[in-house]
Amino acid sequence: MALPVVAVVGRPNVGKSTLFNKLIGKRLSIVEDTPGVTRDRIYAKGEWRNRQFMLVDTGGIETSTEDVILKQMRQQAELAIERADVIILVTDVRCGVTADDSAVANMLQKSGKPVILAVNKCDTIGEPPMELYEFYNLGIGDPYPISAAHGHGTGDMLDALYEYLPEDAEDDDEDNIKVAIIGKPNVGKSSLVNRIAGEERVIVSNVAGTTRDATDTVVENEEGTFTLIDTAGIRKKAKVTERIEHYSVLRAYMAVDRADVCLILIDAAEGFTEQDSKVAGYAHEQGKASIIVVNKWDLIEKDNKTMREYEDKLKNDFSFMSYAPFLFISAKTGQRVQKLFSLIREVYLQNNIRISTGMLNDVLAYATTRVQPPSDKGKRLKIYYITQASSKPPTFVIFVNRADLFHFSYQRYLENQIRSTFGLSGTPVRFVVRERAKDEK
Repeated sequence: MALPVVAVVGRPNVGKSTLFNKLIGKRLSIVEDTPGVTRDRIYAKGEWRNRQFMLVDTGGIETSTEDVILKQMRQQAELAIERADVIILVTDVRCGVTADDSAVANMLQKSGKPVILAVNKCDTIGEPPMELYEFYNLGIGDPYPISAAHGHGTGDMLDALYEYLPEDAEDDDEDNIKVAIIGKPNVGKSSLVNRIAGEERVIVSNVAGTTRDATDTVVENEEGTFTLIDTAGIRKKAKVTERIEHYSVLRAYMAVDRADVCLILIDAAEGFTEQDSKVAGYAHEQGKASIIVVNKWDLIEKDNKTMREYEDKLKNDFSFMSYAPFLFISAKTGQRVQKLFSLIREVYLQNNIRISTGMLNDVLAYATTRVQPPSDKGKRLKIYYITQASSKPPTFVIFVNRADLFHFSYQRYLENQIRSTFGLSGTPVRFVVRERAKDEK
């Protein structure tokens, strides 16, 4: 059974993201004094009195607005409310009850969901401020005075929330394959998530940098259960002037850290850029299974050689991760998007593979017979044996007489022999070279 969902909602700038961060104990949601900073829903696990729940931070609801982004934020918040089991409505004691608060409260009453009313910025400890009583006028029950910044009063608020949490909620998240969708701004990451999820799950707009936060979408199909982590587009360092953008870059890297598989999205019309190599390089360094996904393929004029030629060029660009498979898609038309899942599962399994020591040493014996290990000044490299130390990524320990004789080119030769025998598509591999102690030689 999935975890119950708790949505944190309210008009802009009342402290929703600060409360969200306080409750989950991490700086996950961007906190900044600019209205509209949290543009999309952000999910994270929370826990209170041994009951877990999924907490959702939402963009501020502006009830009457013509602004495109604000309208879409409102739709996102409405979607979060629709999905939620319990809702925390955050208001601001310093502003009192505003027309927007009343409008949001009406929207919540219509939803029929249980609502906990949190009155934020009650920063002094002791008797609740007189202004608190005005919030009874919203007609959604007792107001809980809290300070999101300091954490005062959040315990009482969570106790009230606890009453609405189902008892038998279990986290079924563990079997999910976590997939980070990474790439430059405007390459179509959000469009891809929406195409897969079949709903307007992430704000899509052709304004670069629209998706500022990493967000999760769970998809189930015949290939299994997948958690898609859509990340804010990684921008060039020089352009990361706003602090908001700085957090977004950080979060994209955090998404790679969380993921099992990384989809490196390339714009077919733009081709490979230096930024793409940085993103891919980070995924490679972290040992993640990766797929290079070329999006907007529908915009390219083609003949029967176009894909082969494009792939050859990209193989050259991505020579440092030659193991990564390519997939040419169009998030807009849906072309080949369904092929993604079998490929994700395949590279995930390869990244998790375990190979027995016996099988590895059979390959080693064959490889060393075929091509002699290198020698230097009459001293020849001796390779005693190889064993797999860990997976994610597959990591092999090789015991030798002298590590300095184990040249990179011979290491690459052995890697190619192991790959040609066991596959290992889509995953980097690691080698740890160990010298045997002198008396063992």
